[in-house]
Amino acid sequence: MCQVEEDYHEQLERAEVPGVSKKCVKCKEATAAVVIRAGDAYCRGCFKEYFIHKFRAMLGKNRIIFPGEKVLLAVSGGPSSCSMLSQVQEGLSQNAHKKLRFVPGIVYIDEGGAVGQSVEERRRVVAELQAVLKATGFPFHIVPLEQVLDLPSSVVVAAPSPSARPASAYKAAVDHFIQIDSSSSVTPQEKEETPLPDVQESHTHLLQQLIGSAKTLTAREDLLNTLRQHLLVHTARTEGYSKLMLGDNCTRLAVKLLTSISLGRGAQLAQDTGFSDSRYGDIILVRPMRDYSAKEIAFYNRMFSVPSVFIPSLDTKTTDKASIQRLTESFVTKLQADFPSTVSTIYRTSEKLQTACKSSTTADHFDRCLLCMCALDTAVENASAFKATLISEQLSQTKSPGATSADVPGQNPAPVESESTAPTGQCCPSGGGEDCGTAAGGKGCCSSAKGPETADLKSLLCYSCQLTIKDMSSLERLPQYILSEAQRRQRRSQMREEIGEFLLDDGDEGD
Repeated sequence: MCQVEEDYHEQLERAEVPGVSKKCVKCKEATAAVVIRAGDAYCRGCFKEYFIHKFRAMLGKNRIIFPGEKVLLAVSGGPSSCSMLSQVQEGLSQNAHKKLRFVPGIVYIDEGGAVGQSVEERRRVVAELQAVLKATGFPFHIVPLEQVLDLPSSVVVAAPSPSARPASAYKAAVDHFIQIDSSSSVTPQEKEETPLPDVQESHTHLLQQLIGSAKTLTAREDLLNTLRQHLLVHTARTEGYSKLMLGDNCTRLAVKLLTSISLGRGAQLAQDTGFSDSRYGDIILVRPMRDYSAKEIAFYNRMFSVPSVFIPSLDTKTTDKASIQRLTESFVTKLQADFPSTVSTIYRTSEKLQTACKSSTTADHFDRCLLCMCALDTAVENASAFKATLISEQLSQTKSPGATSADVPGQNPAPVESESTAPTGQCCPSGGGEDCGTAAGGKGCCSSAKGPETADLKSLLCYSCQLTIKDMSSLERLPQYILSEAQRRQRRSQMREEIGEFLLDDGDEGD
């Protein structure tokens, strides 16, 4: 035990903290200007080379983007997406050592209507971001989120993916591009400025009702992310782009991985956090910033004056326990402050994950989730956690024998016949009249008809999207393209069941 009068002759060793007076670990000459990790101190020039090299190495190593392809950059105005835009602009400049060979475009989704911004605030943010996008010289598109209400049903239908190219095709495409580039002078691409679409107040009101129908902030953020991704994919298809580049960094993906596990999206982690995501078929999602931490991006933007625009979101100024996404982000960032290898450990774990269910690229159209377009993870064995959850939910909703007084002698069954227990073919006792049967599509009581519709819609969703839909107060708020595709899939399922005995199985085709 420690004694009061005990003398300590040996001095305590003090850990050596890297300082700015140290030399750069790469060039060994210049004074370090930034310390990324313990022992990794870089000067200004070496840090820029390191940052640029990591971006181009990520694209060159995967070889997904071919020369001459049109790539749409999804810019949200945040530090990560603006840094990605700066890297693309740097790679396409004339002085670049290894120039990028794709044709870029920019898209910005204006979500001001969903978060409750006024018209003046939305115009101010769009004008500020528009000045940043104009300076790049790339064609850009500013799309309000209200347009998601008018999307076609083809958005939630996976288009046929192009045939896989052999490994030698990339090198041949690069050689062909270099020959064309050297023989002809490349003219700078004209700036394509799309006029700002007029947003109707009624559309904004419908969008706010859609987002507000989700009871929890967790469901709202998940629903907003799904709608945003649908609109991004639709914009890429209509404008002729084959790749969609997202600005998710390493820190964001680490938070997303733990959040997805908490939300029941464990089977979709490979698609949600991987470098490339081909769930939509013809449009491939690419994440070239996944090797950068938020700290590295903040240092680079600060040192080299990369502009960014702060845009409030749904979780702005909320507490740590407001949603699962917010709580996970707070947990990871606080743990990262004390243990600097937290984010990298989570990120490296995500690289090794593979989905256990059928891949999204080979899954049938009807085996995909209606919202997230990933392969369904609900077709599992009976002795699984998902089946146990369903049985527990069914048992909790089962009424006791004394709950239905119609079967108990000596009791008047009239009060029991309420809106929730009205038999099929009768109108609810609230006095709906003729409109009651019409609202339910001619199938009886309007309230009793909503139960099967909800159950049928859940059968088209993965487990995580089922939880999101379960938190919504009304499914009628969903966009029409989702409801139309759900009805089409249900009709096809019923038709398949009717003619099922006349169809050949896969094993019978070779007989």
